[in-house]
Amino acid sequence: MAAVLMIFLAYLLGSVPTGFLVGSLAGVDVRRAGSGNVGATNVARVAGKKHGLLTLMGDIAKGFIPVFISLQMGFGAAVTSAAALAAFLGHLYPVFLKFQGGKGVATGLGALLALAPLATLALVVVFSAIALAGRIVSLASIVAAGVAPLALWLFDYPATSTGAGFLMALLIIWRHRDNIRRLREGVEPRFSL
Repeated sequence: MAAVLMIFLAYLLGSVPTGFLVGSLAGVDVRRAGSGNVGATNVARVAGKKHGLLTLMGDIAKGFIPVFISLQMGFGAAVTSAAALAAFLGHLYPVFLKFQGGKGVATGLGALLALAPLATLALVVVFSAIALAGRIVSLASIVAAGVAPLALWLFDYPATSTGAGFLMALLIIWRHRDNIRRLREGVEPRFSL
């Protein structure tokens, strides 16, 4: 019963619509501006970089906190991986926004940071290198997500963690399908540093 409650609470925390709340404080409904996404990149574009950074930190925290708590409570790899996935799915399909959420990159990062820190640091290096070189956040996100299962496997994390990472990667790539189309067409916007 405690494991089920942990997973449910992870989903609820993941459902907290950080970008929507931060955007609202700035007087912007981010769902109706820019790309319409509630993630940090869109918040930064339509409400300012400070608000984007707040969104980024909040989205990372809502992935990290439930996984960290699960580990501290002594739950095993299966329950902790399920909590990571639940927080991630909460961001993608938040109960508080009629199940219309973001793309999951920052929340997935937070969840994996607590679940598999060494692999996640490697993914941050991959993301940063691509983002700095091309200034296209979506491309960096897609590549880092695609590499995530391999990094988890190479660092010898449990199969349940690798499986959670694989599912997150698939969903992140799927949620970026419009970005992939724009990348192919050469019209994907670059992020100003």
